[in-house]
Amino acid sequence: MSLFDDDDPAQAPARTQSTGRNRWLAISAVSVIVLFFGISAFAAIYTDALWYDAIDFSSVFGTVFWTRTALFVIFFVLMAIMIGLPAALAYRTRPYFHPADDIGGLDRYRDAIAPIRTWLLIGVAGVSGIFAGFSGAGQWRTYLMWRHGRDFDKTDEFFGKDIGFYVFDLPWWHYLVNFALTGLILGTIGAMIVHYVYGGIRLTAQRDRFTRSAQIQLSAMLGLILLVKGLDYWVDRYDLVNGSGPRLDGMTYTDEHAVLPANQILLGIAVICGVLFILNMWRRSWQLPSIAISLFAISVLLIGMIWPAVVQGFQVRPSEQDKEKPYLAANIKATQDAYGIAKDDLEVTEYTSQAEADGASPEQLDETASSLPIVDPAVVHREFEQVQQGRSYYSVHEPLDISTYEVGGKERAVVLGVRELNQAGISDSDRTWTNLHTVYTHSNGVIASYANMRGADDKTESNQMQWAEGDRTGQHDLTSGQGKFQDKVYFGEDSPEYSIVGKAGKGNPVELDYNSEDGETRTTYEGAGGVPIGSNFRQLMYAIQFGSTNFLLSSRVNENSEILYDRSPKERVQKVAPWLTLDDDVYPVVVGGRIQWVVDGYTTTDRYPQAARDSFASMTDDATQTSTGVQTLPTDEINYMRNAVKATVDAYDGTVTLYEWDEADPILQTWEAAFPGTVMPKSSIPKELMEHLRYPEDLYKVQRYQLARYHVSDPDVFFSGNERWAVPEDPNDDNHQQTPYRMFLDTGSGTARWSLTSAFVPYNRPNLAAMMSVDSDATSEDYGKIRITTGFPDDTQGPGMVSNEFRTDKAIADEVASFNRSGSAPVWGQVVTYPTAKNGILYVEPIYARRATASTSGYAQLAFVLVSYDGRVGYGSTLSEALEVALTGAAPTPPTASDPDEEPAETTPPSSGGESPGEVGQLLEDARALFAQADEAGKSGDYAERERLIAEAQDKVDQAAELISGG
Repeated sequence: MSLFDDDDPAQAPARTQSTGRNRWLAISAVSVIVLFFGISAFAAIYTDALWYDAIDFSSVFGTVFWTRTALFVIFFVLMAIMIGLPAALAYRTRPYFHPADDIGGLDRYRDAIAPIRTWLLIGVAGVSGIFAGFSGAGQWRTYLMWRHGRDFDKTDEFFGKDIGFYVFDLPWWHYLVNFALTGLILGTIGAMIVHYVYGGIRLTAQRDRFTRSAQIQLSAMLGLILLVKGLDYWVDRYDLVNGSGPRLDGMTYTDEHAVLPANQILLGIAVICGVLFILNMWRRSWQLPSIAISLFAISVLLIGMIWPAVVQGFQVRPSEQDKEKPYLAANIKATQDAYGIAKDDLEVTEYTSQAEADGASPEQLDETASSLPIVDPAVVHREFEQVQQGRSYYSVHEPLDISTYEVGGKERAVVLGVRELNQAGISDSDRTWTNLHTVYTHSNGVIASYANMRGADDKTESNQMQWAEGDRTGQHDLTSGQGKFQDKVYFGEDSPEYSIVGKAGKGNPVELDYNSEDGETRTTYEGAGGVPIGSNFRQLMYAIQFGSTNFLLSSRVNENSEILYDRSPKERVQKVAPWLTLDDDVYPVVVGGRIQWVVDGYTTTDRYPQAARDSFASMTDDATQTSTGVQTLPTDEINYMRNAVKATVDAYDGTVTLYEWDEADPILQTWEAAFPGTVMPKSSIPKELMEHLRYPEDLYKVQRYQLARYHVSDPDVFFSGNERWAVPEDPNDDNHQQTPYRMFLDTGSGTARWSLTSAFVPYNRPNLAAMMSVDSDATSEDYGKIRITTGFPDDTQGPGMVSNEFRTDKAIADEVASFNRSGSAPVWGQVVTYPTAKNGILYVEPIYARRATASTSGYAQLAFVLVSYDGRVGYGSTLSEALEVALTGAAPTPPTASDPDEEPAETTPPSSGGESPGEVGQLLEDARALFAQADEAGKSGDYAERERLIAEAQDKVDQAAELISGG
């Protein structure tokens, strides 16, 4: 007889034909549903495996897949046993004779479940096991960190444990204990239900409410629950160093003197109560367990809740500063270590410049500040598109990036953008599956302008954008000396969901390619980033994955075809390194004649003992932030962060390369052990790439946020809050912090440091408190050195004050009013705080003019540069002119860019004048005829001819535009 046998098989209800038919219908429906989801899941897993194999990261897929599978199976089986076995034992030990008072009550429930009793038990245990399995599979990161964890070689202040125990071991032990506790509680509830239904528990009886077997089983299980709860108390005590409080995070006076002893006492009580329950297996009374459970409940209330509240209210609160001082000191030290802002990481200097406007030379100040970034990347995005996009189906990702390149033997800051494919710009009539996924597959080239609005000679100033010399293929100053430039961009921040590439046999290329030298041509992808889909089976799998039958029906999908997908740099890096938190700002660099995307990867945790824990989103918030970045933690709160990895993604073939950066980071070492061979050593970074790597923005913003409080190391000063700083709000957006800016900082020794910089103001005050900069040049020995300048006079204006001064200055206000009268809207750029070594603090803010219409051709164009120096305000069409006005009182020259909607000149040299208007008219007439022919070709289905005619017509229009601008 099995555990699941019926009381009497002869008494089981007879199965009717209708019952059998309904059962088979139900089984068939369930089978269809399971089959549908099973095929979809298989297609997702199979295509994922192909993707990882195509980019040589199969080991990552294998490690994650088999780890999750093993954890699913293990926790599925454990939970199924913990729920199914107690219920089966309860049924096996049920009384065979039911008391008379149960007749008409529970009998009908027993009769109802009798035919399906075995399946019901298997179903409940199985479903519970499935949920537990998915929960266990979701802990694969926690398991791998526990399995491969490394020591930090640092111990916490209170338990003397290595920090690695808290980061790698403790989370896994927590999960195991909580899993065991949950399984035991659910198993006990299930056993109680079975005992009740089958008469083992009779609540209405006057005596003997529990059968002997029910008492033995429930006593044992409740005893186990209390013993595991005691283990939970033992594990929980280590969480005190990661607690959160109103004053500080980590261990506090109340925690050490009330909560910790309470945990230890409750641990002992839980063990004693558990033993009493187990001893009750040999007794016939529930007296001892009742006393035990009452004792436990009272102890939890008095010792676990009331006692800590009493200690906090009567011992700590009257003298909080004295009581919490040693704990605050530990919190300060741990926070500085966790965020890389300890004293050894900082260089703090006092502000000493006594420069005054009366003795300042405009020429000397202009020479010092000549590299200042006048171009605001957050504002000029549309001008980049209007001047350089070439076609409506190209765009530039927002915001733009700032980097440095050697031009004419000198390092220049440039504003850089990649021309990306924007399929939204394709006309509705052309948005067919064939066009979207086989024709419009990529874009071409990069766009760059000099950030200081000066030409290639770094001297000639203008209020017009100074483009890096070159054409739309990206052949300009950035690529000089790099050989043949691969300008095609198949992998970018705005790439399509997927593209089918590769041609059939000797057929003609079908992918649309565009550059200014050859116009619109056709090409075929020859990179290594695609997944081959030549077989019918693979085409079927991708048809299921992307929900499109065209994979099976279209002639564009053939034996030579490959599919490109998961194409954004962040997405690709996240898939090959799922343990990284990625920086929000992905930036392009041009090295080795190719476009490479650089992605900064962080190792983060919220388990660093005693360190301050804050929201990643709050710490990195500014006017340009688009996402929080954190994917590897349950919440977005962290208390440790390292820039562990620099990753690159090739824009043409999608190759992902991970390089070590912070080689001493124990979390990086742990993940390298879990995924061996996936991260390249730091020494293998090419020299040319190293020259363009920079300090990451999200790490800088997190350190800036923490330094606002934790630049103070004295607990007494920290507690008073008198020295607390704040990151100023963006003057143009009160809901966000000011964005840090990249620029060359004057060192006073004739050299400049490429730095990431921002200002601090005193908490709840507007004046300038400090400046923070970090050396951003990866080739420098001082890379990552955080420099803090303090000691500014109390009357030194902060960014918000200067911005308000600009807006209230009468002369500037009159110019802004003239914008509105002429139909343009002023766009205020970022206020840049520029601390010079000898000439004091200079504030600069650009004003752009944008036509206040709904026209898609409108864009912001620089109108004025505003400066403030030693309380004097000036403005002009260039920085040098603004400085001249501020220091000498000269009148500014009116801006030349009066109409921001006017089409800008091409970046290539215009044709010479002398062409007659008739030539222009003829060219436009020819273009109209070609556009009409293209429309007819499109209606007849000849899309290749249509594209050729459109390209030819566009060339006519371009020639006409050149004649007009040259005349």
